[in-house]
Order: sequence, then C-alpha cells, then structure tokens
Amino acid sequence: MRLFTTIAGLRCHLERHRTQKTVGLVPTMGALHPGHLTLIERARRENAIVVVSIFVNPLQFGPGEDLQQYPRQLEEDQRFCQQAGVDVIFAPTAVELYGDDPSDSDILTEFTQVQPPPAMTSILCGHSRPGHFQGVATVVTKLLNLVQPDRAYFGQKDAQQLAIIRRLVADLNIPVTIVSCSIAREPSGLAYSSRNQYLTPAQKAQAPILYKGLQNAQNVFQAGERDRTSLIAAVTSELSWIEEIQVEYIELVHPTTLIPLEQVEDQGLLAIAARLGSTRLIDNSLLRNRRPIIAIDGPAGAGKSTVTRLVAQQLGLMYLDTGAMYRAVTWRVLQAGIDFTDEPAIAELVSQCQISLISSGSQPQSLRVWIDGKEVTQAIRSLDVTANVSAIAALPVVRHELVKQQQRWASKGGVVAEGRDIGTHVFPDAELKIFLTASVQERARRRLQDLQGEDQGTVSLEQLEADIQLRDQRDSTRTLAPLRQAADAIEINTDGFTIPEVTDKIISLYHKKASSLHQG
Repeated sequence: MRLFTTIAGLRCHLERHRTQKTVGLVPTMGALHPGHLTLIERARRENAIVVVSIFVNPLQFGPGEDLQQYPRQLEEDQRFCQQAGVDVIFAPTAVELYGDDPSDSDILTEFTQVQPPPAMTSILCGHSRPGHFQGVATVVTKLLNLVQPDRAYFGQKDAQQLAIIRRLVADLNIPVTIVSCSIAREPSGLAYSSRNQYLTPAQKAQAPILYKGLQNAQNVFQAGERDRTSLIAAVTSELSWIEEIQVEYIELVHPTTLIPLEQVEDQGLLAIAARLGSTRLIDNSLLRNRRPIIAIDGPAGAGKSTVTRLVAQQLGLMYLDTGAMYRAVTWRVLQAGIDFTDEPAIAELVSQCQISLISSGSQPQSLRVWIDGKEVTQAIRSLDVTANVSAIAALPVVRHELVKQQQRWASKGGVVAEGRDIGTHVFPDAELKIFLTASVQERARRRLQDLQGEDQGTVSLEQLEADIQLRDQRDSTRTLAPLRQAADAIEINTDGFTIPEVTDKIISLYHKKASSLHQG
C-alpha cells in the first residue's frame, strides 16, 4: 500500500500502474469505520486497484460546524486500509488540493466551485447547511478528475449527497460509474458514522430510535400506505419515546431527483436528520413500490438461461434476455456495414438505437425482438450474427449503452435477468440475487450429454473439464463484465438437481424474501 499527500505523486503512481486495469475510488473524510469497510470491500471485489482518499474538506463545513473538532486519525486509518487491502491512500492537505486553506482565507469566494442544481441542494440537509453540497460537489469533482477511476463508491446513508453526485456526473459527462452501497449498521441498527464517536454511552443507546422510526414507516408502507403524511407520522410516533431527540427534518422525496413527494408512486426516500446532544445524525430508508427484480449470475453450464426463463414464467415477470439485445445490436452493425474495428461508428449507432423485447412464454422462441422499429426475432439467430456477436459484446461502449437500457427497463421492476455481473453491476439493488453454480465435473458431464444428443462427434470428459476450467478463469478475470458473486447473493449449487427442482428453489427463496419485506 502506498500513501500519497501530493497530486504529483498520486498521478505518477497511477499512470505507471493503471494500464489496462480498473480503478475504484472510495472518497472519505477519514475516521474510518465498518461502514467505510463495506465500500472498500466492494471496490476491492470489482477493481484491480483501490484508491481511498482521506480529506476533511473545509469547503463543506459551514460557520459554527465541527471542522476543527472533526476526528483526524491518519495513522489508524492507514492501518485500517492496509488490513482492508487498499492499494493507494490519497491524503492531501487543503493547500495541496485547493492552493490555499479555505478555513483560513477568503478562498470560499475566490475558488471556482461546482454548483449543483439549487432544487437539490436547498432541501433536506441543504436547508440548514447552506453551501455544504457545493463544497461536496467541488471536492468530488476534483477527486474524480485526479484519480480518473472507473468506479467511485458512496454510501446510501448520505442519500442526498449520492443523488447530487450522480446528477453531477451525468450533467458533466464524467466517465465514471457511481456505485451506491447499502447502509452499514451497528447491531443496534444505528447507521455507522464517524460522528458516532461524539455520542455519550447513554446517547449511543438512544440513537437507534432513528432506525426504529424508519422501520416503523417501512412496515406501514409494506402494509399499503403511500401517503407522505402517514409515513412521516409513523416515524414521528416512534421518535416521541426519546425526549432528547431534536428532529431537524423528516421528509419524503424522490431518491433520484430529490423532488418532495406527496405519494409514493414507484419509489421514495424517507430521510431524517436529528440532533442528540451536540451530535447531528442522519438516516434514511428507500421505499420501493415495484415488482421485484431477480438477478441470476453464475458460470457457464450451470443452467442459468433455462432456469431464468422458467422462473420468469412461473412468477409472471419479464425475462430480460440480455443475449438477444447484444445479438440485435450485432445485426444492426452488420446491416449498417460498419467495420468491427470502427468503435466510434459503433458507439454512434448503439447510443441511438432502441431495442424492444416482448416475451410470452418460457421458451426462447416466445421472445420477440425489435430494434429501431424493425422486428429482428429470426434475423438475430442467423449464422452471421452468431459468428460476430462475441466481438460486438466485447466492446465496452456496447456494454455501457445496453446496460443503461436494461436499467431503464427495470426501473419499475418486474424482471428476471441472468449473466455474469447482473447482481453486482447491472441491478445491484435487485430484491433477490442468486449465484447459480455447479462443479466443473457436473458441468462437463452435462455438456457431454448435450454433444452426444446433437451427434457432434466425440470429445473426452477430461477435455471438457479442462475447457470449462479455462473459461471460468477467463470469465472471472476479464476486464469487461467479469464473473462475480454479489456479496448478498444466495449461492445454489445445482449438482444432482433437475431444472424444475432448481427453479422451485429460487421461487421459494423469492416468496420468503417477499414475506420478509412485508414483515419489515
């Protein structure tokens, strides 16, 4: 692990080591805790190089806030990062990052700051902390520019910050994926925060009431309540048990736009800020009024495609055939006569094309596919498309654009999809994630049976096992869409089980998940 306190040192190191490697950035203000660890661990799973920035940003502290008292413990943070497998720590001074110290000068008025939309910064925490999110947006923009990561990781606890950063990245076309990580909580339910260390033991015992209030609202929501007033009342009734809690706000907003909501249509963010003594605490809960998303990942030969179709059919969900999407784009590229090496032309085409899928059953032939208004259901199964789809699917620009379309389709839920990183990247907030696998020996045996049934000649079981092991190694180490098991995925080993048995198992898990959600 390397520690850099200067921009020059950081840039030099990354330029030397990032060639063909993905970089994940975890921006922090230090005083690292288990909540930060969940971000680092995810970044570690998904990237070759993990950078953690540690910087107490003066621009995001207002007059009278705890800038001088905010915990600074670089040595402890270094040990924390070392144990977590971090590759690089970037811990600049304010002078290094801004050219001056904003807390000791008039740089606040002189320094170029990033200004997110006022509608997103003037509500929730922004109402009592004017200028806070301009400071956040400015330092995050600088860090993204300096590190140039492929992915940057932020916690859902700071939901307003997350929404603003996502809008910032979209508006400024910054080439980075913003990854949201679930709120990490202490056993009591209290969300981890660097400021928790300000709490006295008595206050620490009282603080979980915020989470209990949000849970109460979640239970009311699952019972069918969608009205803002009723949901906020469910939180307030719980908080009333602790007199020392001073509520700053309890609000219901849209999690992406932060627009205040009177009713939850598809999704809502119920957010709270309160003071306990001198400590300001925030927490939130996502309320999703959507049909479920089921993400099924796993290695080749585990039966993903067949099982996914059957699960979708039996639950009445849409089977999102991502393979058909890549075939449709391949067909479109072939029709346009674009050379496969002309990535800019392919990027231009795929970013404008519109794909539609309609499925009426569990069999592959039941799926109808359109691209740019033309049905291509049969055309995408041609020999030309089959021979070239792998080359097109390997292009990052194609992958990026199709994932955006997949996420738009699933924004209201109601889909089942399979692949290599559906649960880790495409649908990280899926209600149910499955990692479907089988031993190399079992997958080789199944493949041998298929080949014998198709009269494809003779091949030894040993050769098939070697081929499968090689493919597993390639799939798990590839730069684009590597095979990953999501941390919250349920692994199912299909050795010795039939397709209907595996399907029934997943459906049973889905019903258990749905039941637990309704029970809060």
